[in-house]
Amino acid sequence: MPAIDLSTTYLGLSLANPFMTGASPLADHLDTVRRLEDAGCAAIVLHSLFEEQITQAESGRIHQMDPLDSKFATVLSYFPEPDLYALRPDEYLEHLRRIKQIVKIPVIASLNGTTAEAWWRFAKLIEQAGADALELNMYEVVTDVEQTALGIERDLRQIVQDLKQDLKIPIAVKLAPFFTAFGNVARELDRSGADGLVLFNRFLQPDIDIRHLAVWPRLELSDSAELLLRLRWIAILRGQVRCSLAVTGGVGTPIDGIKAILAGADVVQMVSAILRHGPSYFASMRQELGRWMESLEFARLSDFRGRLSLATTEAPSTFERAHYIRTLSGWSSWMGYQAYVRSHQDDDSKPVS
Repeated sequence: MPAIDLSTTYLGLSLANPFMTGASPLADHLDTVRRLEDAGCAAIVLHSLFEEQITQAESGRIHQMDPLDSKFATVLSYFPEPDLYALRPDEYLEHLRRIKQIVKIPVIASLNGTTAEAWWRFAKLIEQAGADALELNMYEVVTDVEQTALGIERDLRQIVQDLKQDLKIPIAVKLAPFFTAFGNVARELDRSGADGLVLFNRFLQPDIDIRHLAVWPRLELSDSAELLLRLRWIAILRGQVRCSLAVTGGVGTPIDGIKAILAGADVVQMVSAILRHGPSYFASMRQELGRWMESLEFARLSDFRGRLSLATTEAPSTFERAHYIRTLSGWSSWMGYQAYVRSHQDDDSKPVS
């Protein structure tokens, strides 16, 4: 059998394998960046620079709110002070330049925001600083009940179209799953010029402190339980869009990574697993993938990528519905069986297997 080839392509970039970091503090320190590359990380996404940081640095305002105006004092107090961010916008650009000087793998910058207020200007600076690509993290919980789904989707497409006109580097869009018709949103972003889609953004869920009557932010590392939603939509979109597909969130083990590729992912972004196990975990991911491929006589990723996507079924919507019904029907039968077993067991009897 020929040597196992783990190479893949993402956003038009050639990668040695499908495992890379997602946007996170993992790339905040140059020595960690070197360790990531040495362990076999195929590409690095820098942590996100927030739209609010950019506008605050440029004009002193956040969402057009003047910090000297007392009526905005409470709202602006929710945001961190500038010194609490890991890097100021100008420092972010310099950090990007330094990383590009010390590694050979692709380096992808990340912008996190909700409007195009300052993105065009800063996206161009990111390109000039040497980024190989740009990831747009479209994080927003829409609280305005007057805002329509069509309006949100239109604005999102417009941002992508405008950036594609100004930038030469590829653009990936990191999305949340909470759209009425996510498949259509993905296809329209693809048609608008997005070079890749990253599924999915993790919406951080604040908790309520009943003692202090306050909302309390919580941040927990992801685990394999979060992967299933990503697998489902990657499997649906494979073959439906031309752009690259990335899974992020829920990949905690080599098996999770294999599942993502079987569903149709071009790359797998990892953060939580690397924070838990260290950069050397990338070597484990590659080794286990290679061993699994060898056991099934797969020579390259294209031999099995998307093997379990809906593109391989004749009627995708019927396939989805059938599995939904089968799962619920099986659950009912299983619960009935368990109830029957319990009702026929004596106190001293062994469980029925």
